[in-house]
Amino acid sequence: MRSLPLPLALTARLTPVAVLACAGWVLTSGPETPSAAQAAPRTQTGTQSAAGPSTTAVPKTYAAAPAPCASLGKKTVTSLVPGAKPAGKEIPSSDSEERRTCSWNALDGYDYRWLDVSFEIMDSDAEAEKSYKERIADRSGGGVVPGLGDAAYSVVNLTTEDDQETREGVVLARSDNALVVVTYNGSDFESKKAPGTDEINEGAIKAAKEAMAALKDGGGSA
Repeated sequence: MRSLPLPLALTARLTPVAVLACAGWVLTSGPETPSAAQAAPRTQTGTQSAAGPSTTAVPKTYAAAPAPCASLGKKTVTSLVPGAKPAGKEIPSSDSEERRTCSWNALDGYDYRWLDVSFEIMDSDAEAEKSYKERIADRSGGGVVPGLGDAAYSVVNLTTEDDQETREGVVLARSDNALVVVTYNGSDFESKKAPGTDEINEGAIKAAKEAMAALKDGGGSA
């Protein structure tokens, strides 16, 4: 098989570090930490005043992100990314308890596929819900994915550069204080066309459902 140069946009994506830079996903900061005076314990007689600060920590369903490269089965990886190594490659993270990402990519003949699975752990359900809503607001044109976590949304977009089409699907799903984010895209370098919308959308949803199941099966649970 003769070698074929990749378009600049796709060549850049072959660098795993670029995945996080392109995605630009940043965890939403938590509520402001109370001052020392506010946090100081108070002597109570009877019930606590409604104005007093709460000292009860809200339990988190998920305490840490699970291993992302183990979240998808070999059959799923090879069907969505033909030619990729099932083990995948985990992207370095500044805090592996809060965010972990695994990538699979391969060029099979002239067909190129890229798949990312990310887990993000927030401090509370409310924080995860806020982040989820902000992100789907920035990705119009998609739709709700029923039966996936507490809430899920998928969107597919087509881009063209140097006459080369790339179609990319993104699925965002929330379960309690955790977010699952899947990115799946593909191109055909011979025809310069992209895979169909249904193929990309269904592939991204399939990966998201499997990743969500891995999260709920105990990976990273408190």
